Amino acid sequence: MTDERDNGEDVTTPLLEIRGLSVSYRARGGTITAVRGVDLDVWPGQVTAVVGESGSGKSTTAHAITRLLAANGRIDAGTVRFGRHDLATLSEAELRTVRGARIGLVPQDPTVSLNPVKRIGDQVAEVLLIHGLATRRSAPAETVAVLDRAGLPDAAVRARQYPHELSGGMRQRALIAIAIAAQPELIIADEPTSALDVTVQRVILDHLQRLTEVSGTAVLLVTHDLQVAAERAQRLVVMSQGKVVEAGPTGDILADPQNDYTRHLLASATSLTTARPRTPASIPKAKTAPLVEVRNLVKEFTLPRTGDGPRTLRAVDDVSLTLHRGQTLALVGESGSGKSTTARLVLRLTDASAGHILFDGTDVTTAKGARARQLRRRAQLVYQNPYASLDPRFSIGEVITEPLRAFKIGDRTSRLARARELLDRVALSAAALERRPAELSGGQRQRVAIARALALSPDLVVCDEPVSALDVSVQSQVLDLLTELQTDLGVAYLFISHDLAVVRQIAHQVAVMRAGRVVETGPPEELFTRPRHEYTRELLAAIPGGRVPTPTAETATS
Repeated sequence: MTDERDNGEDVTTPLLEIRGLSVSYRARGGTITAVRGVDLDVWPGQVTAVVGESGSGKSTTAHAITRLLAANGRIDAGTVRFGRHDLATLSEAELRTVRGARIGLVPQDPTVSLNPVKRIGDQVAEVLLIHGLATRRSAPAETVAVLDRAGLPDAAVRARQYPHELSGGMRQRALIAIAIAAQPELIIADEPTSALDVTVQRVILDHLQRLTEVSGTAVLLVTHDLQVAAERAQRLVVMSQGKVVEAGPTGDILADPQNDYTRHLLASATSLTTARPRTPASIPKAKTAPLVEVRNLVKEFTLPRTGDGPRTLRAVDDVSLTLHRGQTLALVGESGSGKSTTARLVLRLTDASAGHILFDGTDVTTAKGARARQLRRRAQLVYQNPYASLDPRFSIGEVITEPLRAFKIGDRTSRLARARELLDRVALSAAALERRPAELSGGQRQRVAIARALALSPDLVVCDEPVSALDVSVQSQVLDLLTELQTDLGVAYLFISHDLAVVRQIAHQVAVMRAGRVVETGPPEELFTRPRHEYTRELLAAIPGGRVPTPTAETATS
C-alpha cells in the first residue's frame, strides 16, 4: 500500500493501520453496534481527520485504538496495527508502555478527563515521571515548559491550579499538554478544539501541525468541524452510522465528494462569510424595560501564591450589559476573557465583588433563599460541558424531568410527555429516555442538556457554548430550535460562544470581551464587517475554513 505525500515523498507503511474494526456497547435494551467494519490508515507526518455527525462512531473508533472504551464497550472484530503491535490484542501491561509514551490522547471532555483533586502541573508531571522523561527535581520546570508549549498563559501559575479554577478552554489546553508531554509518535485528538476560541484554536492546531512537519508525528483528528479538517488535514475520513463512507486526500473529497452523506456535510458547513441571520433584526425600543441589566460588574479571584506573594485575578472588570426580552446577546472572546464568569454572576451561581445585577427590574445581586430559587425557575443554564452537568446515575428521562419535579410541576405522566416533546425538538428519539448519559455521544448529551434547560419554559436561558459539541447539521437544527422558541415564547438568550459564524446567525447584539472587559459592542453585521477594535479584528482573522468550498446547487443535491 502506498500513499503519495504532499512533499512528493512515498510512504509505504502507515504508522497506524485499522482493518475491519467493529465495536459494540451493551445497553439495557440490548447490544448497540457503534462501529462496523472500519478500515483506516494514519501516515507519519500527516494529519488524518475523521469527520461525521454526532453518533457516527468517530470517538468510539478513536477510543478503541488505545482500548479506552467505556466499561460496557468491546471490540468485536478487526485489527489495530501500530508498528509491530496489534493494539486490539495487547495485554493491559503492554498497552501501558504504548499509551502516553508512543500514543498521546486528547479526550473530548476536559472536565471529566482531568483529576479534580490534583493540580494541573502534577497531572502533566505524572506523564514525564512514569515514562522516565524527568526526575522529581526537573519535573516542575519541564511541566511549565510543556504547559507553555500547549498555549496556556502564565503557565507557572496554571501549574499550581486545580481544574475547576480554569476556564473550559484552559482545561482543554491542559489535556493537550498531557498528550504531547512525552512527544509521542501518534496523537489521537478527539474534538481538541471544540471548547477553544478561534485564536487559541489556531495556536493549538499550528502546534500540532509543527509536530507533524518537524518530528514526523502523526495526528488522528476526530472532529465535527469540517472547516478545521479542511484547513489542517492531508487526508479525510468521513463516517456515518458506524461506517466509513468515503476516504481520501482532503482536497479531492472537498472538491468532488462521491458520497451523498459527504455532500450533505459540505452543504451544512457554515463559515462566517456564508452565515445568515436566523433571528429578526429588530431591537426593542429604548423605553422597553430590559429583562437583564448588568451595571459595573466586577469579580475577583485569589490565585495560588508564587514567589511574589499573594495575587488576585480580576476575571470580570467593570462590565455593563443590557438584554431585552425576546433578544439574544452574545458574549465572544478568548478562553479566560470572563464570558462564563459573567454568565455565572448573572445567574447568581457566584457572588460579585462589586456592581449590580437587575433581573426584570429587581436587584438580585445579593439574592438568597426564596428569591434566588425564584430566579432559578425563570433563568436556566445550558452548560459548556454536558457530561459533567448530567447526573450519570439518572436516565435521560429523569435528567429532563428533574426541574419539573423540583418545582412540583405536573405528574409523572405529564412530565414524561414533556420530556418526549423536548427530545423531539432537539432531534433525539424517545428511545433515549431509558438510556444514561454515558451511553450517548458528546453531541447527544449536549442536546439533552438543552432539552433540560427548556423544561420550565424560562424567561432567560444562558447558553454557555451550547452547540460547540454538535456536528454542523444538528447544530443547525438546535439553532433553528432556539430561534423558534424565542419567536414563540419571547425567551431571551445570553449566548456565550467562540464560534463567530454561529454568533452571526443567532445574535441581535454582540459584546466582545477581553481580559474581563467589554471592548466592543454592536449588531453582528456591523461588528463583523466593520470591527472598530483591533482585538475584534484578530478574532475574525483567526477563523478557520477558508479552504472549504461553497457547494454548488448541483453538488449539494446530486
